[in-house]
Amino acid sequence: MAARIYTMVNQKGGVGKTTTAINLGAYLSKLGQRVLIVDLDPQANATSCLGVDKHSVKNGTYEALLGIAPAAGSLLSNPGLGLTLLPSSSALAGAEVELVSQQGRDSRLKHALESLIERFDYILIDCPPSLSLLTINGLVAAKDGVIIPVQCEYLALEGVGQLLQTLQRIRQSLYPALKVRGVVMTMFESRAHLSTDVVSEIRKHFPNQVFSAIVPRSIRLAEAPSYGLPISVYAPSSTGAQAYSALAKELLVGDGVVLPQ
Repeated sequence: MAARIYTMVNQKGGVGKTTTAINLGAYLSKLGQRVLIVDLDPQANATSCLGVDKHSVKNGTYEALLGIAPAAGSLLSNPGLGLTLLPSSSALAGAEVELVSQQGRDSRLKHALESLIERFDYILIDCPPSLSLLTINGLVAAKDGVIIPVQCEYLALEGVGQLLQTLQRIRQSLYPALKVRGVVMTMFESRAHLSTDVVSEIRKHFPNQVFSAIVPRSIRLAEAPSYGLPISVYAPSSTGAQAYSALAKELLVGDGVVLPQ
């Protein structure tokens, strides 16, 4: 079966896009899925979070987008984590300018991933926090929808409104089938009334589309990237780990995948 492709997107930075891509991917892998993480951010945070030095990357998303090297030949596998990575590097920052003159510039990633969809069950794309040509490529490649991490704070509500406008523009001009797979509430503080209020407001914006699993603010989640590990390995008993484990199961059930016993 062809891989399900989801893109993590939010124009606001610091909301947990990379954290969600890495840790959701790690738990999907633990549940028996073949997972590819695509780092589409020039900052290469997803690459670093999986213990790869972005300065050592020879081929990755930049080369795949520009047609310099096929994505299939640029994958880095981590058997210990059960994850495969299409890494980013600082070269990706130049892709914005170089893609402008390319034919089909908005769908370069979609075409680059076509050779991989039979090799994986899930492909998770981590986008930069901006409406750039890279993000547009991530949205057009999101065959099965976007997953929107939203931080539980007041300003997140304003960001969601902007994001909805962006998604509508992409539907109108490039990809009519673009849909929201779900919203992940992140950095939730149980003792803060504001966090609860934000969750309620987001559920009004996205009825029946907010995942039940809510990711708490967690020191362990913040520490894990510095060790190049997902939370499933770094602190598997932490509240953050439990949340991402629940999120992975919720996604699989919603996708009609039978959970392992």
